[in-house]
Amino acid sequence: MTGPALTNWAGNVAFDPAAVARPATLGQLVDAVGAARRMRVLGTGHSFSPVADTDATLLLLDAMPHEIDVDTATSTVRVAAGARWGELAPVVHGRGFALANMGSLPHISVAGSASTGTHGSGSSLVCLAGSVTGLELVRADGSIELLPEAHADFAGSIVALGALGVVTAVELRLVPAFDVEQTVWDDLPFAVATERFDDVMETAYSVSLFTTWTREVVEQVWVKRRTTDAQADLAWTGARRADGPRHPVPGADPAACTKQDGVPGPWFERLPHFRLEFTPSSGAELQTEYMLPRDRAPEAIEAVRRIAHVVAPVLQISEIRTVAADDLWLSPCEGRATVCLHFTWVADAAAVAPAVRAVEDALAPYAARPHWGKVFTTDPDVVRSLYPRLPAFEALRDRVDPQRCFANAFVDRYLR
Repeated sequence: MTGPALTNWAGNVAFDPAAVARPATLGQLVDAVGAARRMRVLGTGHSFSPVADTDATLLLLDAMPHEIDVDTATSTVRVAAGARWGELAPVVHGRGFALANMGSLPHISVAGSASTGTHGSGSSLVCLAGSVTGLELVRADGSIELLPEAHADFAGSIVALGALGVVTAVELRLVPAFDVEQTVWDDLPFAVATERFDDVMETAYSVSLFTTWTREVVEQVWVKRRTTDAQADLAWTGARRADGPRHPVPGADPAACTKQDGVPGPWFERLPHFRLEFTPSSGAELQTEYMLPRDRAPEAIEAVRRIAHVVAPVLQISEIRTVAADDLWLSPCEGRATVCLHFTWVADAAAVAPAVRAVEDALAPYAARPHWGKVFTTDPDVVRSLYPRLPAFEALRDRVDPQRCFANAFVDRYLR
């Protein structure tokens, strides 16, 4: 949230709730839920869609203690829902552990990003919600429920758009701490990126392609290699190793980015693209993202290239990433190895709208699932058709929140 008004990070969603609740304790949170007819929860406000909007009570978690409790015996960490990944990571690292993956922004909240299916990059790595092993929620009746990984409702409750209750704590799976080195490669020919897509994306632990769609090359390839893995060399593609630090957005200061140039460092200082102490990405922007079956990546990339004349004038940068399949019912990566096509637009909704529609039309043949937390206009019936487990989720929602306490216009639009 920024400025005197209550808005999301980008300022494209202005919240106008009937009431705002800012509990400082779990007891106060339970009381706030009990007093509300309808309620939505706002984390760090990094969603570009109105997923957290409400005309009823808006619940903010920023005053709640950001407790972090590492359990070395089970290799898990219990973290308060409102804590940011950038706050969590150093604590975990200090105990000798790591999170298997992080998103490009360490600025976002743990529960909020998990609830919308946010992800990092890595062909063998699941989305951030895939590391969740347990949830604590406050239900509409004020009861507190713990959902372990073995619970029958677990797979439907992690990526849940805030529709099942207020998540107050999340338990995450940990791995032993590891070091990463990050290198950037310039000017990967698009012909290689599409014809040898899997080979490029499996070069290292995490790989991201950045393009403006205006040239015959992918302008930057960010390669994040665990130092215990084999060397990652893209010279065979025709790309050139960068001669200095890069920012994904052309002309932006790379000081905001995590360390590059092949300098090893802790996982949490390399896996995100941006540093916690800096404004992430470009700051003034809108974002859209679509998740498709990974085996359709070459076709989808070429489809977007054909509409570059519509996309490029309002685009700052586009990122292409891969994510492993998961079994979470509303995850955009559910049931399929995934390629993610991300678009960082200029901060002008009217100018961007035709480009968003053009991208959606171009990607429609590839079963493109929009990111729940980004700007999209895909028809609700189409979105629903892309989620085989959506009926099961709706049945779960009807059972745990029959009065729709945690619904809003966005949820109502995409859930029957």
